[in-house]
Amino acid sequence: MRHNKSFNHLGRKTGHRKALLANMASSLILHKRIETTVAKAKALRVYVEPLITKSKDDTTHSRRVVFSYLKQKEAVTELFRVVAPKIADRPGGYTRILKTGFRLGDGADMALIELVDFNEAALAAPKKKEDKKTTTRRSRSKKKSEPAVAEAEAGNKEVEATPAE
Repeated sequence: MRHNKSFNHLGRKTGHRKALLANMASSLILHKRIETTVAKAKALRVYVEPLITKSKDDTTHSRRVVFSYLKQKEAVTELFRVVAPKIADRPGGYTRILKTGFRLGDGADMALIELVDFNEAALAAPKKKEDKKTTTRRSRSKKKSEPAVAEAEAGNKEVEATPAE
C-alpha cells in the first residue's frame, strides 16, 4: 500500500535527487524554459514554485533560503532581479508544463517546462484574438433569405421569407 507516499523519488537516492532538482531549477530560472521528461517536470514544479514565491520578498533571509536550495549564485541573482518583479502580482502557478511527445531513444514521455510570464508567444496570442473580434459574423439564415427575396423581386412571385432559426 502507498499510504502518504505522494513524493516521486525519480528512481534516485536522496542526494542525487536533490542535486538533480537543484540543477534543473537553476537551469529553468536562467533559461526560462527547459525540456525534460514529464515525471521530472512535475517534480521540478513542486520544487521551484515555493522558491519563486520566496523570491517575492527580497530580504537577506529569503535569498539565503533560496541559495540553500539552488546552490548557484547566478540563478539566485536572476531569480530575485529578473523573475521576481515580473511575477509580483501573480498569486501562484508560475510554471507551465507542455507535453511534447516521446523521446526517440527510449520512448520516454517528454515535456517542456517554462516560466509562464516569460513566454512571448503565449503573451502575444491574446492580442491577435482581439483583432479577430472586430470582424462581424454572418449567419446562415440571412444567406437563405436574400436569394428568396431576389427571386421574388425578379419573378414577381410571392415567396414567404424563411423564419430565422
